[in-house]
Amino acid sequence: MKFTLALAMTPPERIVPLAKIADEAGWDAVAVPDSVFFPEQVSAKYPYTPDGERFWPADTPFVDPLVAIPAMAAATERLSFVTNVLKTPLREPLLVAKAVGSMASMFPGRIALGVGLSWIPEEFRWLGQEKKTRGKRLDEQIDVIRACLAGGWVEHHGDHYDFDRLRMEPAPGPGVPIHVGGHSDAGIARAARVGDGWIGAQADRDELASLVQRIWVALDAEGRADAPFEIQATPLVPATVEAMRDLAEIGLTGIITVPWYFMGGGDPNDLAHQEASIRWFAETVIAPFRQESAA
Repeated sequence: MKFTLALAMTPPERIVPLAKIADEAGWDAVAVPDSVFFPEQVSAKYPYTPDGERFWPADTPFVDPLVAIPAMAAATERLSFVTNVLKTPLREPLLVAKAVGSMASMFPGRIALGVGLSWIPEEFRWLGQEKKTRGKRLDEQIDVIRACLAGGWVEHHGDHYDFDRLRMEPAPGPGVPIHVGGHSDAGIARAARVGDGWIGAQADRDELASLVQRIWVALDAEGRADAPFEIQATPLVPATVEAMRDLAEIGLTGIITVPWYFMGGGDPNDLAHQEASIRWFAETVIAPFRQESAA
């Protein structure tokens, strides 16, 4: 089981210090979400709350993950990093490949790319991208990004992206994992077809068990049932060794979590409480879980 600290909605001045504490405390990774801007009015419902409303205020900070990750990587020694998830169809894939390839070349073995769609029509419209083709474009984007990261001369002639032979340097070579997000049938099918793993959003234990079963079925349909494949999500369960053991038994290989919402006795928005909770989770959950797993 891999334990990943989610630095979502984190003030920019706290990102590097909190990552350094996670690195020292024994966490495996840090995940950074993606939000380009906050439309005052949105013409669609948020898919991960019962009422479809956003749960964060308009002034919540979302540091660009492609900026935050190399800053944290330079300040830490062990941690790996993943975008959770980059709204890739809002961007041109060659530019994504350039940023990810540069990071992965500077910090070998420590960078993973989590990709997904976006539910906000205004993001697509105001960034000059088409929303209705976002799924098919993401499929092509994954192909383009993988080819560029592998190195050498590449070309692509698809329905949405078209370019002749080029090469992008630095190229880290094969080995930068691409994890696909999404709870929909299409998202799970895409992860099983072209992903190195799947990233889920917030879900309770039973919902995660159902999602894992769907992923296994999809992997089997793609002939990938025995291939290495990561399944990670943000579980809405108690922060206990027992709960982590149960999640491992149902098939999760990674936990993405925000520990300051689980440790009592402080304000979740207070820096000192956040720092203490990172250490507390490592001491009371991660370390005992690893000891139990190794026994």
